[in-house]
Amino acid sequence: MAFSVYHFLLLVVAVTFLTSKPITSTSSHHHHHGLRSLHFSLYQHETINKTGYVIVNGVAGTGMSQTTLPFGTIYVFEDLMTATQNPSSKVIGVAEGSSVTSSLDGLRAISVAKVTLNMKKYKGSVSIVGGTQNTKPADHPVVGGTGDFLFVQGYVTSSPVDLVGLTVVYKIEFHLYWPPYATKASS
Repeated sequence: MAFSVYHFLLLVVAVTFLTSKPITSTSSHHHHHGLRSLHFSLYQHETINKTGYVIVNGVAGTGMSQTTLPFGTIYVFEDLMTATQNPSSKVIGVAEGSSVTSSLDGLRAISVAKVTLNMKKYKGSVSIVGGTQNTKPADHPVVGGTGDFLFVQGYVTSSPVDLVGLTVVYKIEFHLYWPPYATKASS
């Protein structure tokens, strides 16, 4: 069979792709595949009946504890995000959201959150949706943002740090990437 125009174009595209350089950015942050990115960690402090509340009790089964809620329980929260595990450390943001217990053992939930951040060089919010594992690290997709986080993509990893007592603490690691067409909203 003869070498067709289709095969020639496919070869040209493949060679172009393999020899092209990644898009570069003027940002001083780490670059992942040429994208401007930002990586940092904060600590979420949640206190039952102070910053987090059960709105609808789930069905009978697993009892309520620091790590489990009955299947179908709807829980809402407005938690401070601090720079360190110490609750007295500098407040960098606020996480507002809700969770619905989605496993019969009470250890997993579907969560939606908006994290409003007030950092030295970045201000705005990051929206997160995903499955939470109450006693193990879990990755959550970032589905958007506002302010300096407009068009942001990426994920956050939520890891339990302290699950003893009325206040539980989670380490939240942010891995944020801006697409090439996004520009920083403010300087």
